[in-house]
Amino acid sequence: MNLDLGSGVRSAISKITGAGVVDEKAINDLVIELQRALISSDVNVKLVFEITEKIKEKALKEKNHPSITLREKIVKIVYDELVSMLGEKYEPSIQKKKILVFGLNASGKTTTIAKLAKFYLKRGLKTGVIAGDIHRPAAIEQLKQLSEEVKCDFFERGKLDPKALALEGLKTLKDDVVIFDSAGRSAFDDELKKELKDIYNAFNPDETFLVVSADIGQVAGKQAEEFSKTIPVSGVIITKMDGSGKGGGALTSTHSTGSRIAFIGTGEKPDDLEVFDSTKFISRLVGYADLETLLEKVKEVTEEKELTQAIETGAWNYTTFMIQLKSMRKIGPMKKIMQLLGLYDIPEEFMDKSEDKLKKFEAAVSSMTEQERKNPAFVKVKSRQERIARGAGIKPEEMRELVTNFDRVEKMYKGLKKNKGMLKKFGNIDLSKLGGL
Repeated sequence: MNLDLGSGVRSAISKITGAGVVDEKAINDLVIELQRALISSDVNVKLVFEITEKIKEKALKEKNHPSITLREKIVKIVYDELVSMLGEKYEPSIQKKKILVFGLNASGKTTTIAKLAKFYLKRGLKTGVIAGDIHRPAAIEQLKQLSEEVKCDFFERGKLDPKALALEGLKTLKDDVVIFDSAGRSAFDDELKKELKDIYNAFNPDETFLVVSADIGQVAGKQAEEFSKTIPVSGVIITKMDGSGKGGGALTSTHSTGSRIAFIGTGEKPDDLEVFDSTKFISRLVGYADLETLLEKVKEVTEEKELTQAIETGAWNYTTFMIQLKSMRKIGPMKKIMQLLGLYDIPEEFMDKSEDKLKKFEAAVSSMTEQERKNPAFVKVKSRQERIARGAGIKPEEMRELVTNFDRVEKMYKGLKKNKGMLKKFGNIDLSKLGGL
């Protein structure tokens, strides 16, 4: 997620939530701060003023609902208008399809195709990719390597004409989902237009995705318009959303094209592709927790069988604690986990310390004997703690902190054992302790 934009939006909302009196001046302060945040994130100025004018008008004129406070009403208005600005939720159809992917050079197109392949593979669809970026041999080799990594089928024929390549690829690949990686260019030109049209007509895709990088700002909107004049654009995939300060331009790139944002890239790994849902995205932007997404990620990575068995039999020990720690690390960096919990604008120093603690805890558990891992009572002995700390290269007080955290989590799991409904809901991961490690 674009952290600069999120920080700015939350700062704007604080003008209302922190105001002594919610009057017209407080609303004007909110609007000005919101305009500054959106414009600095490269959202089109005209669009910014349209949105903020609506927010101001509704905040001043709409009647307050008796069940919510005036502050809550205004935050809800901001939320609704930002959701409206970003468009409807994309709902990918999990069925057989052909997907054409295109975009300019340096947009992250090839990496995105591997992420798309992984996305459909995880949902039970056999997937293959066609290497059609014939002008860059390195792109073909990169896609081949990525295909091996995500375990999808791969088809290439060197510099075969793209139109013929599309036809031959379709004949060869017998997959449920076939993704065509079209050639990129440094600029949108007549040659690229012709090639795209030829591929589109030969491949006859069910979906067409334009890949744009968040760091190009408002240029993303111009790219979307140009491409949509050449072939239909059913969706836009935005890459590098985890680190760009210009993401607002890319996020609003579909506003005038009739297409929508389909996915956003949130990192470098094959799993770092998120179906775009404007309600979830804006919820995170304004500082609400996104537990639904967190729980989805938890279910993907947790060693559910082992943890469930451990809890149900009461065999909670350092081995199962290690499984939990590793599961958390698979979800993503501590910063990402905190944000999904609705904890934003946390100092980097705290994040670094939390990541460091996780690593030290893992080292300590690895330094234990098998007997100690299976019998937590043994680890309460001071001499054993000192030996484990030496073996893990950590301080004795850090070892004591591990034991304290283990005891807290153990109590939580004993409580969950009595409430299997809660256990099932939370996918067997201790979400409440994520920020305390």
